[in-house]
Amino acid sequence: MARNPKVLAIVLAGGEGKRLMPLTKDRAKPAVPFGGVYRLIDFSLSNLVNSGFLKIVVLTQYKSHSLDTHISKTWRMSTLLGNYVAPVPAQQRVDKQWFLGSADAIYQSMNLVDDEQPDYVVITGADNIFRMDFHQMLERHMETGFPLTLAGIRQPLSLADQFGVIQADPDDPNKIGAFVEKPKDAVGLADSPGEVLASMGTYIMTTKDMRDAVERDAADQESKHDMGGSIVPWFVDQGAAGLYDFIDNDVAGSTDRDRDYWRDVGTVDAYYDATMDLISVTPVFNLYNREWPLFTGYTGLPPAKFVYGHHERLGHALDSIVSPGVIVSGGEVVGSVISPECRINSWSSVRNSVLFDDVMVGRNSTINKAILDKNVVVDEGAQVGIDHEHDRARGFTVTEGGITVVPKGVRVTR
Repeated sequence: MARNPKVLAIVLAGGEGKRLMPLTKDRAKPAVPFGGVYRLIDFSLSNLVNSGFLKIVVLTQYKSHSLDTHISKTWRMSTLLGNYVAPVPAQQRVDKQWFLGSADAIYQSMNLVDDEQPDYVVITGADNIFRMDFHQMLERHMETGFPLTLAGIRQPLSLADQFGVIQADPDDPNKIGAFVEKPKDAVGLADSPGEVLASMGTYIMTTKDMRDAVERDAADQESKHDMGGSIVPWFVDQGAAGLYDFIDNDVAGSTDRDRDYWRDVGTVDAYYDATMDLISVTPVFNLYNREWPLFTGYTGLPPAKFVYGHHERLGHALDSIVSPGVIVSGGEVVGSVISPECRINSWSSVRNSVLFDDVMVGRNSTINKAILDKNVVVDEGAQVGIDHEHDRARGFTVTEGGITVVPKGVRVTR
């Protein structure tokens, strides 16, 4: 194999994200904002670019307009060097059907692989929060010679039924001995009974083996047509699946504390918890690692502004992330993440909350432990997150963790 092999990256971004409703009512899950200025997909794309993989296709399907727009405006690579990030919708090139699963998405998009003719294909998801050097995983894949390599990370045993669970081969720690998708009766690791080794949904495959696998899967009428449910188990049964332990990944600028950080923000409560971690004094996930930067598309916005300094009308923010274009005009922001071009008006209070772009918070209003989607307008004196029964009566979602979610474009009345 060539010393510098050709690599094509495929980002699976067609997920509906039902458990993140109503944040995914009008957008695909990878397009959900995170951390003020980012979208969830920015984390996977930043990892790929920082890893040196600059030919990337993003397979989309569900309500993809917002995602496509973000990619086309933000992720513009050097065409002179042949680099690109290309959103590719489901096209029904093979049959008159949409993607039936992640394996079928790749099968229906093999024309992209044919065009590029890579030696290896990196496949990853588009909606997790993490930093990863995929090039180190590729090196392991090349060293071991397995047709497929799957990345794994330790997760609590209680969450085993949400992941594909990996068991390493007892005779070879670089080989997968068993793999079960979302088991109800998982057993903990020998050295840590309270944990399992979970699939991160990140794969590296030799191109020929990938082609053979997805074509074989497409012909199987009983298949789930899913990478975790179908492709990985087949390779494991053949003794042909390699394991890459995420703990071995050494990202530039990382520390022992954050080196294996990976969050599946599949529910609103998980999303909220991951967001709140960003504003802690010493967050586990460090947004400020300049050696492995996170890229996104906000440019041309003015700086955030805080106005009115009277003791009864003090525009201020504490323990918060405040994005460009925000104006805090005589209100307070505490323990919150405020996305671009929001406005918090006089005598209002935003606490322990997440505001997406262009939210207008009226005077004397109170927002507490809530997520307000894009273009929400909060009337003067209105409250969100104070009385959950009142929130539900107005059609808002209240999660098991007590987070009130106001959908996109809603006007919040008293």
